[in-house]
Amino acid sequence: MTTVEITFAGGRLDRAPEVRADPGALYAALTSPQARFVPVWQQRCLVQNDRAGLLSAAELGAAAPGVDAAILLGRRADEWLFAAELDAAQAPKLGPGQVFAELREVMGELPAEDAALVAYARAMVNWRARHRHCGVCGAENRPREAGFVMECTAAGCGHRSFPRLDPAVIVLVHHGDSCLMGRQPTWPEGRYSTIAGFIEPGEGLEDAVRREVAEETNIRVGACHYFASQPWPFPAALMIGFHAVAESTDIRLNDGELADARWLTREQIAARDVTLPPRTSVAFRLIESWFDQGGVTLGELGIEGPPLKLRR
Repeated sequence: MTTVEITFAGGRLDRAPEVRADPGALYAALTSPQARFVPVWQQRCLVQNDRAGLLSAAELGAAAPGVDAAILLGRRADEWLFAAELDAAQAPKLGPGQVFAELREVMGELPAEDAALVAYARAMVNWRARHRHCGVCGAENRPREAGFVMECTAAGCGHRSFPRLDPAVIVLVHHGDSCLMGRQPTWPEGRYSTIAGFIEPGEGLEDAVRREVAEETNIRVGACHYFASQPWPFPAALMIGFHAVAESTDIRLNDGELADARWLTREQIAARDVTLPPRTSVAFRLIESWFDQGGVTLGELGIEGPPLKLRR
């Protein structure tokens, strides 16, 4: 098992689950002078001077959530931290050094703890926004237990929804001194990465690895070894990373999801024949872990992928 640091993972926040179902304790935390809010506006997160932007209830004003709408993230030192969804059509008024930013584009600039915190806030806000209505009867839901339950308001239903993740496998397949990488059609020219896909019902993780690799590249995979996982709140994935050994080498793009796939040697990667994924991704860490076994490391060569940029 790896001990490598993965962006968004490993946060040391005390999530305080005992407070969620205790209305008195939740109210005390929400009204504490140490309560701070992580605002999310149109899926953008507040950044202030390359740190996560935290606001007090007074700074949020009318946008500050009440106890029924609060999403408790947890406790950090003396602070009680909450996510705050801002519904305004226009960007809220900002202070010096503040900006609402796309998390993909700034996650590499934030300290690890701050990146994990804003990713957590964004994921919770998005989950609640996607569960405003009951999935059983269609009635309106109401938040419960500090935002971690959405409960149906219909008499006789009362269905309760809980935060969900979409698990996906992401794998670096290798064969001798070469590794398998692909390029999606929407990526910048020259960028290649590992193979990935969502897990289907009835599959184990290794089953999903073998199916996804075969569907996208026609390569047969044998042994699979877990590497690390990464929360990926775009909107709600959990990327589960593997290394895997190829049992065939003939590439064919079976399902059309990739624009190209190829075997790349360490020498080709070192020569920068392709652009790697950003260092903040578990995909980069998978490539780095395999590449560094060849002697010289990606770090020594100064090779890493550029930050993600969204197409406008």
